[in-house]
Amino acid sequence: MKPKFDDTYQHKGLRRQLIQLLREKGITDETVLDAMNNIPRHFFLDSAFDKIAYEDRAFPIGEGQTISQPYTVAYQTQLLQVKKMEKILEIGTGSMYQSSVLAEMGARVFTIERQKKLYDQHGSFVFKGRYPNLKFFYGDGFEGLPAYQPYDKILITAAAPFIPPKLVAQLKTGGMMVLPVDEGENQRMLRLTKMEDGSLAEEAFEEFSFVPMLTGKNR
Repeated sequence: MKPKFDDTYQHKGLRRQLIQLLREKGITDETVLDAMNNIPRHFFLDSAFDKIAYEDRAFPIGEGQTISQPYTVAYQTQLLQVKKMEKILEIGTGSMYQSSVLAEMGARVFTIERQKKLYDQHGSFVFKGRYPNLKFFYGDGFEGLPAYQPYDKILITAAAPFIPPKLVAQLKTGGMMVLPVDEGENQRMLRLTKMEDGSLAEEAFEEFSFVPMLTGKNR
C-alpha cells in the first residue's frame, strides 16, 4: 500500500480527466461519477503506480488479483442503481476501491474477501475509517453472508461460472444482482432482478474480462 496518503492537485486533476473519459465512454449516472471523483484511486495501489493510477486500466494488487479498470467499476455500479441506505453485499473486496465507491454513495456495504492476505491488509488501511457504513468479512463468496440477509443489491466483482443460488436466496424480492457470468476469457455482464415468485428477470449487457470467482477461502 502507498505509505503516504497525499491527494495532490495533480492527483485531483488526473481524476477529473478520468471522470470526463468515463462520461465519453457512456457512463451517465452522475452520482457514480461524483463518488469516483471523491475517491483517490492512488490510495488503493502500490506507490509504484502513483503516476499512472488514473489511467483507465486494471492493475495488479497481489494474490493474483487486480483493482478493476475504472470503466468497469463505473459500469457495474451504474447497473446496480445504488440508493442511499441500501444494504449491498459485495463479493470480492479486492483492493477495497469498489467497496469504497458504494460506501461513498451512501450504501451500507457488506463485503467478502476470500484471500486472507488481502483481507488482513484491509484492517490497517487508513482510508477505511472514512466509511463506518463499510463492513469487511473473510469468507467464501459463494456462501454470501446469510446472517445479514436480505440484501437490496448484490455485486459480484469476479467471473462467476454460474449464478450462485445461495446469493439469490439472500437477495430480497425486487432486489438486483449485477455479476459477470461464464468461464473463459470473456464474461457477459448480467443484471438480475428477483421477482415475487422467486424467479429471476435477466438483462444482458456488454462483455468484460474478470479474474475467476473461486470457492472456499484461501489462507
